[in-house]
Amino acid sequence: MSHHGRALPGEPDDPTTDLVVDLTSHEMLRRAHVLDALGPDWDPMAALRDEEAAYGLLYSGLDAEQRRVYDELVAAGVLPRQGGGHAAA
Repeated sequence: MSHHGRALPGEPDDPTTDLVVDLTSHEMLRRAHVLDALGPDWDPMAALRDEEAAYGLLYSGLDAEQRRVYDELVAAGVLPRQGGGHAAA
């Protein structure tokens, strides 16, 4: 478009153009690279179990005040409800 706001020869009269980018193939390539990096021995169920165990350890051994705050955070939806929604003693 010219600096006067009019279309130049060969340009569309409507300056608005929809830009569509399809990232599907890129996303599939990214996923393939992630799975390749994880390797053939990666066990997603074991990873999930380990994550759950780590979460349990993170909130274990809390004193009474810490458990109260934890329970409030769970009730407010800040932390996910796990193990009945109460921190382990």
